Amino acid sequence: MSLIGKTIEPFKASAYHAGTGEFIEVTDESMKGKWSVVCFYPADFTFVCPTELSDLQKEYATLKELDTEVYSVSTDTHFTHKAWHDHSEAISTLEYIMIGDPSQKIARSFDVLDEEEGLAQRGTFIIDPDGVVQAAEINADGIGRDASTLVNKIKAAQYVRNNPGEVCPAKWQEGEETLKPSLDLVGKI
Repeated sequence: MSLIGKTIEPFKASAYHAGTGEFIEVTDESMKGKWSVVCFYPADFTFVCPTELSDLQKEYATLKELDTEVYSVSTDTHFTHKAWHDHSEAISTLEYIMIGDPSQKIARSFDVLDEEEGLAQRGTFIIDPDGVVQAAEINADGIGRDASTLVNKIKAAQYVRNNPGEVCPAKWQEGEETLKPSLDLVGKI
């Protein structure tokens, strides 16, 4: 069942804030009031995961400029996240929040938990300031994601939110023309 247009379920979790080097508590309420990217991945100390999280870090400054916070989530603990951050060249560059989900509650609520393995799948979610899911992408375990696509998706989601009645076509870039769905537009695109 799709989570698009649905409010995220309540949760409370411990996290490692890589940018400050501190353990913090994160809740569904923490995500409200700004845009959020929630990036699930299978496990710390693995192979594809550090390439994805490092790639996400490369977009972090731009996402912050878009009033967007980034949260990575795996079923590891926040302690494991810190250890990984302290010992991996790629992960040591991270500045965003790394949520631990050892209870698997968060992964289950986002419908990305592989119940047999007990690990999260590669799911990425864009959540608006009201806590509503606006975009979702889930990849098979062996397929890494490209974080650069998040910037344009967030810009489009923000544009649509701020301009009711307008929609962004495929490959829309900020500043380009949008569409205003109407009877006159049917069949003319």
